[in-house]
Amino acid sequence: MPYVNIQITKGASRAQKAQLVKEVTDSLVRVLGKKPEHTHIVIQEIDEENWGYSGLLTDDWKKL
Repeated sequence: MPYVNIQITKGASRAQKAQLVKEVTDSLVRVLGKKPEHTHIVIQEIDEENWGYSGLLTDDWKKL
């Protein structure tokens, strides 16, 4: 039973998240031969102020 956790900053549309779920599932089927009905994908959206990048909080980094 594959379990995939995708963590992204907030802002992706529902359609984009649905595409991620479909394409990650398709990859697991194609590469590993896993059954789609046994595949779990979780998308966690994190506020930019709670995500660090290059030594800064992401919302501060985007302001540069």
